[in-house]
Amino acid sequence: MPKLPVVAIVGRPNVGKSTLFNRLVGKKLALVDDRPGVTRDRREGDAHLLGMDFRVIDTAGYEDHDAQTLPGRMRLQTEAAVAQADVALFLFDSRAGIVPLDEEISRWLRQSSTPVILVANKAEGRSGEQGILESLSLGFGYPVQLSAEHGEGVADLFESLLPLIEGAETAADEEDDDRPDAPLKLAIVGRPNAGKSTLINRILGQDRLITGPEAGITRDSIAIDWVWHPPGGGEHPVRLIDTAGMRKRAKVQDKLEKLSVADALHAVDFAEVVVLLLDATLGLEAQDLRIADRVLEEGRALIIALNKWDVAENASSLFNGVKRALEDGLSQVKGVTVVTVSGATGRGIDQMIGAAFEARDAWSKRVGTGELNRWFERAIEANPPPAAGGKRIKMRYVTQVKTRPPSFVIFGTRVDQLPASYERYLVNSMRKDLGFGAVPVRLSLRAPKNPFDP
Repeated sequence: MPKLPVVAIVGRPNVGKSTLFNRLVGKKLALVDDRPGVTRDRREGDAHLLGMDFRVIDTAGYEDHDAQTLPGRMRLQTEAAVAQADVALFLFDSRAGIVPLDEEISRWLRQSSTPVILVANKAEGRSGEQGILESLSLGFGYPVQLSAEHGEGVADLFESLLPLIEGAETAADEEDDDRPDAPLKLAIVGRPNAGKSTLINRILGQDRLITGPEAGITRDSIAIDWVWHPPGGGEHPVRLIDTAGMRKRAKVQDKLEKLSVADALHAVDFAEVVVLLLDATLGLEAQDLRIADRVLEEGRALIIALNKWDVAENASSLFNGVKRALEDGLSQVKGVTVVTVSGATGRGIDQMIGAAFEARDAWSKRVGTGELNRWFERAIEANPPPAAGGKRIKMRYVTQVKTRPPSFVIFGTRVDQLPASYERYLVNSMRKDLGFGAVPVRLSLRAPKNPFDP
């Protein structure tokens, strides 16, 4: 597939970079708040501007801090984004005018080989005129004036971008998610500090995501394209999705953390397979079960990964204890795959990714009508449905209505009186006999309407 040109948005904190990012991609992908420093990892999306397509990167606010600090690590991510970009949009707040940090950013950008377009944001009305005049001292010429919040000035931005990315190949048609060779959409979720970003960095073989001892570093859900090369050979595309840590709802009071958790839940909706990452040094907690239950309710395939396995104590008893707790706590699905990994050493990553591809295969599986009804007859013969109120429940046939997750409808007489325990029997039998494993299976019952009912 031809590669889209890349445009990075840079600037100091709170000048409107994420607002412009959302404007260009046409939806609210990046979190936006009045507080500075909301964005930490760089976030990417497909932008469409007056018929021009490109890849846009939202970066953290550029700050002058030591590289070992969190703001310093954020700055390194911004520098990496500019290095890979075809164009950098240098955004400043025209109402606030040019401040020393803007001047420092301009000195750094002048040393880069990436072309720079100076953009004056919040330029609606006349309040930004003084700041626009001050920006001429930065050495990038007259700025493009726009309002990212209200969409004013996008035509001027288009005219400035066009000559720099003109001639770049546009992307082909959007990928068909149902194709076997389509990228696996794999989300990593869990409580704060479980090691999600560290694990993804180890998978990628680079410090793509900001990590550190501070809990809650990740705020946005970050999607990263990657290709898995399994030990047996071959290439399998994967879209990895890192998410914010999800604490117990009662503990989430901060507005920004609420937005981050909502974004993580949206990432679960987007994913095909979800890896729930547990800290092996802490074991399984009630919040982990709540997250797992949410994943299954959304109909996503689930894998449990025990991280930090290289430093876990009493490994065998811990592993068996987690499996028992899952069996007790996740009543709707039995036998969820549990793997052990280490974000520090890379142990178990191939096993985890392989299990995710197997889970997607089961999640996408369609059973032929003949095979399905032969299974149905065997299941009923082995365990006939009970007679509700002394009247026999007659089940006629079953059909699969959709995949991802696999969903079935059973037609029959008085099936609305079928006990929940018998429905569970059918679903568990279906998982075992038809190869669905531990993926969610949806089952609904339909009885023909009685023409003699009033």
